[in-house]
Amino acid sequence: MRIRRSVKSFFGAIVAPAIAIAVAAYFGYYALNGPRGYIALQQVDGQLSAEQTRLAALQSENARLKHRIDLLQPGHVDPDLVEELARGQLLSSAPNQIAVPRDRR
Repeated sequence: MRIRRSVKSFFGAIVAPAIAIAVAAYFGYYALNGPRGYIALQQVDGQLSAEQTRLAALQSENARLKHRIDLLQPGHVDPDLVEELARGQLLSSAPNQIAVPRDRR
C-alpha cells in the first residue's frame, strides 16, 4: 500500500512533469528549427522578396516587349521600329566588320 502511494507520488511529482517538459521542448525546438519553423520562415520571406523583385522586373520587360509587338501589328506598323530592327539585322553581321551606312538618295 505504501509502495503504491510512493510510486503514485513519485510519478505525479517527477515523471509526469518531466514528460510534459520533454514534449514541450520537442515541439518548441521544431517550432524554431524545424523545416516549417520560425527560422525557415525567415529564409522563405527573404526568398519571397527576392522573387517578387524578379517578378516585377520580368513583368516590366514583358510590358516593354508587348508594346514593341503592338508597334509591329499589321495595319499600323511604326516605321521607326522597322528601321531600327533592319539596321540591327544588317549592321551586326560579323565581329570586327565595319558597316558604313549609305545616305538616302
